[in-house]
Amino acid sequence: MAVPEISVEELAGRLNEGGFLLDVRQPDEFVEAHVPGALLVPLDEVPVRAGELPPDQEILVICRSGARSHRAAEYLIAQHGLSAVNIAGGTLAWIESGRDIVVGSGPT
Repeated sequence: MAVPEISVEELAGRLNEGGFLLDVRQPDEFVEAHVPGALLVPLDEVPVRAGELPPDQEILVICRSGARSHRAAEYLIAQHGLSAVNIAGGTLAWIESGRDIVVGSGPT
């Protein structure tokens, strides 16, 4: 299944427009550094927590480098019919681009 993918530059624009960002990394990775506004739902919890995601909004899915988020986006599209997009390069690419990060467990 083809999963749409965008760059961190495109992600920044979509977040400025109110985009919904789902981070599928583990809690310790999330606390270390995450994109402002991200909601943490570890990959292994996505199947049981998919109902918490907005059904009428594009879900921007991020992980460390893009592999786990690709799997999560593929699952959300195939199993729940949601509009999901993978973030190429993940959080590492976001950090390398020099954009702001959040350290700690809060979503912002």
